[in-house]
Amino acid sequence: MPSRSMRAALIETPGSPAVAGERAEPTRGEGEVLVAVSAAPIVPLDRLCASGTSYFGVPSTPYVPGVQGVGLVLEGSADLPKGTPVWFATNAGMQPGDGSMRSVAAVPEHDVVALAEAADAVLVAALGLSAVAAWMALTFRGGLTAGERVLVLGAGGVVGQAAIQLARSAGAGRIVAAARGERSRERALALGADVAVPLGDTDDVTELADRLRVDGPVDLVVDPLFGAAAAAALRVLRPHGRLVNLGSSAGETAPIDSSTLRSRSLRVLGYTNNELTPAQRAEALAHVVAQVRAGRLTTAHEAVPLVDVTGVWDRGGDRIVLIP
Repeated sequence: MPSRSMRAALIETPGSPAVAGERAEPTRGEGEVLVAVSAAPIVPLDRLCASGTSYFGVPSTPYVPGVQGVGLVLEGSADLPKGTPVWFATNAGMQPGDGSMRSVAAVPEHDVVALAEAADAVLVAALGLSAVAAWMALTFRGGLTAGERVLVLGAGGVVGQAAIQLARSAGAGRIVAAARGERSRERALALGADVAVPLGDTDDVTELADRLRVDGPVDLVVDPLFGAAAAAALRVLRPHGRLVNLGSSAGETAPIDSSTLRSRSLRVLGYTNNELTPAQRAEALAHVVAQVRAGRLTTAHEAVPLVDVTGVWDRGGDRIVLIP
């Protein structure tokens, strides 16, 4: 019997935007769960993989992008029966195979996490692994304790927005948000930051450090930027303070000076979601969803029909979530 076709976003040429098209509907394989996709976010990793310039290499095309999504189980298991709301991850663009930006996805069961019934599927999709990274950078890697002061760099992005709210709910004593745009700083204050600092366009570490120091020293820095901003943030840390880097959107290198690190015995820590076990990822995601349901976690996002994927593929700003 021939396979039925379904709606899907397709990367046909590496470096070009995804296009709307059709793909054969998958069948469930051994150890897999079949999911009716409700929402699939476009995240930076999707664009990077599709560009053909990532360290994963040039992907085989055509393929369906989407490294994560949210949906309902169509065919599952005793632990994931039909109708269960789930979040799932894929290796689309990193390994051969299709991702989340389609009507139906076949996903290994170990990459599927059951969600609470009342969770907002589109919002959970928008937050997804970005919020997981923010939470684990604060806690698992950064060791945040109640009362500590936190500086969030890149506060306008989804990771930054989530870090502000999650730090607040974890008991941070003071939260400083740093972002380039005025709108991002206003949003950071609305999300719970005590102070919002402009990063501007300068790479002068001393000037940036003076701006970041406006509210006094901090104990922990969440850094998705690196570059000059990270070097400046190190100068604002208290003795034995920690900087957790989880991105390089401002630069692959940073002008860090040895005297700053040594004089206060600072710690610079790297973080990636890839180091998490499936159990750790599921636990972190459960915390994120609990915060969403409690009304303590959100992010700026826009739901867009999957058929319009080409027009929004390279759009900056708020997180785009495709609806198949």
